[in-house]
Amino acid sequence: MKPTILICGHGPGISDAVARRFGREGHPVAIVARSAERLAAAAAALTADGITARAFPCDLGDPVAVRALVADVRGALGPIGVVHWNAYRGGAGDLLTADVAELRGVLDVGVIGMVAAVQAALADLTAARGAVLVTGGGLAFYDPKVDAMATSWGSMGLAIAKAAQHKTAGLLHAKLAPAGVYVGEVIVTGLVKGTAFDRGQATLEPAAIAERFWQLAQARTETSVTI
Repeated sequence: MKPTILICGHGPGISDAVARRFGREGHPVAIVARSAERLAAAAAALTADGITARAFPCDLGDPVAVRALVADVRGALGPIGVVHWNAYRGGAGDLLTADVAELRGVLDVGVIGMVAAVQAALADLTAARGAVLVTGGGLAFYDPKVDAMATSWGSMGLAIAKAAQHKTAGLLHAKLAPAGVYVGEVIVTGLVKGTAFDRGQATLEPAAIAERFWQLAQARTETSVTI
């Protein structure tokens, strides 16, 4: 039996496509987000398509809850061989007016929760020579035009979190590669079809991004690609 994939930050776009891509290959799928009702419906849809899937509601910005989540998933579906971190939180859009606690909450979901999940699943990941897959964003780039865009969009907090997440993924890759654990990132620079941001102008197909994640996890050579 293949190891479980833990999908943190499940929604109707990239993460659901990743669940389906890995699930079709025989990986049990644990989907995680805050809404128990939406997760239950998503798990039922995956199950109806022949994928072994379970829903695990969790606040991914709470490290204590994340550690408990990993234990619950392991107990229900078996060892975790892949962690897909797709979670993010909006907020702190204007750094001059936002409460600093709001900015901390954005970082908690984008970075702290991810580190907590990797730590909690580390024994499983090492035993399986597994993978950590991260959904990055173009707001992470150090570029004046990107900074101006994040400022005008009211997305300053998210830009900081994505930049920190990008660095974290690189550091985890450097640390975990000697143990045989792969860390890879897909940086998404456009709107994804079927998501909350899609107003009919999205051009990126979730299935294509999921396929890129699958290819990265199989080849284990590139650490960061941009779509």
